[in-house]
Amino acid sequence: MTDTPPAIEPLLARLCGGEITDKDYVGYFMNEHGEELVFAQRRGENTARLWHSDADWEMYRVGDHSIRLDGPMDGMITVVDLIINREEATWLSSCLAASRHLRQRRT
Repeated sequence: MTDTPPAIEPLLARLCGGEITDKDYVGYFMNEHGEELVFAQRRGENTARLWHSDADWEMYRVGDHSIRLDGPMDGMITVVDLIINREEATWLSSCLAASRHLRQRRT
């Protein structure tokens, strides 16, 4: 028997139906309504992938300037075409900041 915990990447990939490997920086968030979000940023890619359970696990490409405060209603926060709340936006912003070093290509 081993004390090594299972890798998180396959678990999150199975959850959201996306391709996530150990080469990705990954993040997971559950909001106050029990909706789940998964973030994955692959080394060398300029954008990350975001899945939201409330959007039927559709994959959204996100980057540093994806989070917007100018939705159709005053104060609405959006990322791409997805409406998110303040806590989700804070988490997503943290994931983007934490994965920033992966976007820099090594030569």
